[in-house]
Parts: sequence; C-alpha cells; structure tokens
Amino acid sequence: MLLTISCTRPDGAAWTASDLGYLLHKNPSRIQTFEQSYGEAHVFYPEAGEERCTAALLLEIDPVRLVRGKPKGTPDFSLGQYVNDRPYAASSLLSVAISTVFGTALHGRCKQRPELAETALPLRIELPAVPCKGGAEYAERVFAPLGWTVVATPLPLDPAFPDWGDSHYLRLELTGTMRLSDALSHLYVLLPVLDGSKHYWLDSGEIDKLLRFGEGWLVDHPEREWITRRYLTRRYTLVRTALARLAELDDAEPEELDAIEEITEDTVAEGDSTAGAAAEGSETEDERGPSLAVLRRAAVHRALLEVGASRVLDLGCGQGSLLRELVADRAFTEIVGIDVSMRELKIAARRMRRLPEWQSKRVTARQGALTYTDASLTGYDAAVLMEVIEHVDAPRLKALEQSVFGAAAPGAVVVTTPNSEFNVRYDGLAAGAFRHSDHRFEWSRAEFADWAQRVGETYGYAVRFAPIGPEDAEVGASTQMAVFTKQGKSDDSDEKGAA
Repeated sequence: MLLTISCTRPDGAAWTASDLGYLLHKNPSRIQTFEQSYGEAHVFYPEAGEERCTAALLLEIDPVRLVRGKPKGTPDFSLGQYVNDRPYAASSLLSVAISTVFGTALHGRCKQRPELAETALPLRIELPAVPCKGGAEYAERVFAPLGWTVVATPLPLDPAFPDWGDSHYLRLELTGTMRLSDALSHLYVLLPVLDGSKHYWLDSGEIDKLLRFGEGWLVDHPEREWITRRYLTRRYTLVRTALARLAELDDAEPEELDAIEEITEDTVAEGDSTAGAAAEGSETEDERGPSLAVLRRAAVHRALLEVGASRVLDLGCGQGSLLRELVADRAFTEIVGIDVSMRELKIAARRMRRLPEWQSKRVTARQGALTYTDASLTGYDAAVLMEVIEHVDAPRLKALEQSVFGAAAPGAVVVTTPNSEFNVRYDGLAAGAFRHSDHRFEWSRAEFADWAQRVGETYGYAVRFAPIGPEDAEVGASTQMAVFTKQGKSDDSDEKGAA
C-alpha cells in the first residue's frame, strides 16, 4: 500500500514546501520504519525542495502477522486466512497506519510550526489502488463535497485482457487546499468507507472515532448516512447509535432514525444514491412535512411568546439549535444557554459567531450543571428544558426540580420530552427500548402529567399540556410539552386553562 502527500509552495509564502516534514514530524533527510501489528510502515521523501515536497507512506503487509494479530474469539471466515486472495489495497490498514505514524499531524498539532498547522496548504494526494465497489462515482461523491478535486481512474482486471473490463479498484488522485490535519482525517474515515470492510472487529469505540475524526465536516456531508453505514460496516446497532448522535449535531431528530435498515453491498453496487431510501421510505421531505425537531422548536417558540417572555434561559442548550431559533425573534431581548458539556458549548459558540451582530449580542452560552443551584439564573421570564429531563438519572430529578423551579424560579418553564407510548410507531425500535442511547427513562403521557402536576404543586406553578407533532388516535404525538406558569402571573396560558 502506498500513499503520497505532495505540497507545493505558493508564490510569496513565508514557508517552504519541505516544512511539510515539520507537520508530519518526519525528517525529510532519512527513511524511517515503524513496526505495525500487521507488518511495517516506511516513511520517506521522494522529493523535498523549497517549492515542492512529497512524503510517502509505504506499508509492507505480513499476512501471517495480520492473521495472528487478531484477538481471540474474533468472528471471521474460518478458512479465510488460507484462501483469501484479497489484494492489499488502501483500506483500514492504511487508516490505522495514518493514525499511528502521522498521529500528531492527524490531530493538528505541531509545536515547531503551530501557525503552519492551521494554514490551508496546496496538497495533492495519490493512492495507486483503492477498493471501491461503487466505482469512481462514489469516490467523487465522498471527497468532492470536502473541497477536493477528484480524479478516480478504474483499474482493469487484467491489462493483458481488456475485454474482461474494470475491477472495483481505483487509482485515486485528490488535489485541494486545506489544512493537513483535515486532509488526513478525510483519508482516515473515507478509505475504509470506500472499501466497506475493516480488518479488525468493531465495537462502540468506532463510533467515537468516527465522530472525532469526522468533526467539522461529517455532519454536513450530503452522504453522511452512507459514510456512517460503510465506516461501521453496516453493524445495525452501531450505525443506529452513530446516526442518532450525528442527528443531534445537525439539529435533526434522533428518534426518527430508529427505522434504519441495513444497506447491503448489492444496494451500494447498484448505485443507491441516497443510501437511506430503505430507511426513509419513498416520500420526499415536502411530502413528509417539517421534521419533529423543527416542530418542537416552533412549539417552544410559540409557548414563550404566549407567556410574554423576553429574557429566556435555555437549560441544556446543547449546540444551540433553540438559541439560534429564538435569537432571530426581536421579542427576546436576552437569551442564555446553559449546558454541562464544554464540547457542545464550543460548537454552539462557533455557530453563534456566524450570526449578525444584532443577534449575537443578545445571546450567550456558558457551562453549568442543572442539578446544582446557580444564583445567576434567577430573575428570568422563562426557562426551557427541551428534551433534557429524560437524560437525567431519575434519582437526580428532584435536584433539577429544586434548582430550576425552586431556586431559579422563572416566571414560566417549558418542558418537552418523548412520549413513550408513541414508540410503537417507530419501525425497528425494539419493545421497551429507548429512542436514544443516553435516555435514562421515557414517560407515557400519564407519567409525564403526574410528574408535572407534582412539580407544579410543590413550587407554585400552574401547568398545561400540548402535543408536538402529528397526533395518533391511540398513542398521541411523538413529543409531549408542559408549560408551567408561576401562580399569580397573568398571561395567555392561564387564560387558556391549566390542567
């Protein structure tokens, strides 16, 4: 397996092309060899000048070590080690080598030249053999949206017999201007995706790898579902969890992903362009109407307007989907997002920076735990707990109730949570299973009403209920909402009646 990365110095640049060696942490003046569990990885530089530099990563695979290196009990075709004549083309083996040999560059770190690590460089990447049963079209579809110019040339089955046609291997050339860390992350994720197979057994840690190295580009990729399925080799449970987490990053609805069906190799080979049609059905987005996530934000927005709120807390704001919804409405003069996850808040802050100044100056997001009293949260007109309470361990709910309804005591509190009765309408969701892997519980309408009535009576709030999403005659709507208003506060919600 061979990978070459070339960098060309633009006119007037303050750096030289050979500075690529600093980013890769590999000296251009010597050949280096790194032991791998399946063979050896060699790094060398065919050229290293001021104007152009090329680094090469060459893998020598030892098939015996590759077989012996598998953990005991790893499921596999029992005779595969004897009869498998699969060519050693760019695949998960190369991805592993990238992460071990170029790990520092993959993570975007360079102590000697930190500014260069953040610089978009003119790069050219060449791979002489890449397995891709979907053909050149799929290489284009996964790399082009990331800013690469793609040249994918099918390799013949046998040059001596052109009538045999092409193999499912490609010679792949990528050119583009981007950070080296981004380029390596694209290769790390997408080479196994094109292959559709991995040389090691997958567990839930693969999801974290996918999201970590796909951060900043996977969530917005038009082929993200196909990429996710192929990266996780169509393992149903892993795929479902990964797509749910990606849906959260994209403000989509994780609960809508439970009907995922595995996409077979035949489907891919036939050119299924959506790779999600089997799960989504044949309806278009217009025919389906707005997603549940959109309907939920709209319902919360309306509820806040109905109670006359202008200063609002979004508790458990995540990556700021509701913040961006509310800040576009001038009725809200101050919006504060609180979340325990710094990672989520960093993404929210990045999204807030894209807003026009008249919006961004009215919204802030900071870290906080909802189960602890925070004096700075007092005095607000309303607070929102949108799809939050089901992520809290049941024994800690009372602490959340005290901190929100007791200590902060806003004029109104809007709470949304899944309706567990509706789960039977999600094809593929096992009986008794939750819609999301991080849910601690999911309540029926009666259970939610009992909880809301108790909280209202304890802290002096009236409460009314509303469904979110299309209602089913038997099981209600997918999401349920409660609007709490402080007793004695005159607002539209009181006039409309409290349960």
